[in-house]
Amino acid sequence: MKAIVAHEWGGPEVLQLNEVATPEPGPGEVRIRLAAAGINPAETYIRSGVYAHMPTLPAILGGDGAGRIDALGAGVADWNIGDRVYIAGTVGGLLSGTYAECTIRGAGEVFPLPDNTTFAAGAGIGVPYATAYYGLFNRGRAKPGETLFIHGASGAVGTAAIQLARAQGLTVIGSAGSERGLDLVREQGAHHAVDHRAAGYLDEVRARAGGRGPELILEMLANVNLQADLDLVAPFGRIVVVGNRGTIEVNPRTAMMKELDVIGIALWNCPPDDLAAIHKALVAGLENGTLRPVIGREMRLADAAGAHEAVLEPGAYGRIVLKIAD
Repeated sequence: MKAIVAHEWGGPEVLQLNEVATPEPGPGEVRIRLAAAGINPAETYIRSGVYAHMPTLPAILGGDGAGRIDALGAGVADWNIGDRVYIAGTVGGLLSGTYAECTIRGAGEVFPLPDNTTFAAGAGIGVPYATAYYGLFNRGRAKPGETLFIHGASGAVGTAAIQLARAQGLTVIGSAGSERGLDLVREQGAHHAVDHRAAGYLDEVRARAGGRGPELILEMLANVNLQADLDLVAPFGRIVVVGNRGTIEVNPRTAMMKELDVIGIALWNCPPDDLAAIHKALVAGLENGTLRPVIGREMRLADAAGAHEAVLEPGAYGRIVLKIAD
């Protein structure tokens, strides 16, 4: 089978299209013939050799994907050949194995992909939607009727969070840095979209949140925005840090006076039972149409190196996926 293999850690150029042996499922495992794989920013850090959880070399990266089961290991009774499924990074192991035509997962580590969801969209579910759900509800304690500000809402996690929050009755404000991004934020259901390039945009967020600020903020770039979030969020509010690329100096007194919770999340830390429950909720949302993964760009498997460059560029519009098969 064809696969993108890293034989060393380094820049995007280490991702090479190779011919490798097609894996066979062991007892309790299934093989998925992949139609699409999702690109996660964390996979670029793995490729660079600087991530907290590293596979061994040579490595096939990729945690998220979708396709059909085409082989069953001994003892597998809950799946059939031909079943449409998606798989998700952090469920069952490292972010590895989906930049390929086939991959192996434990039978309990795959999820049904409803017929109303394309394989490309299925590849967009895993890490972004589970991260958004975990940040909003498990850690952020979001409640119906609250106001949520998504600071950087046009990427894969941001668009997922808009859909999830709207389905649970929150008022959603999302920011973006381009007209296309603002249009996307509105299209996904945000009540208000603000341009975070504009002077005074945080004043607009505060006004849209009734003058006291949002009760909950999802922050995608904490090394730039955390102090602004501390100033903006409502008293007794919560700030959930989803993304960060460096350091920042903040004044903790702001958090003291307003009695704020600043919460960092890493999906690796989500307990397995909670992660299983999250994916049950995600499958239900796909089935009833409230969740609609946004695919901003499809690229060929051979273009994985370019996809690793694109996923870190500003102005993301939903998910980047590798198209592997029809």
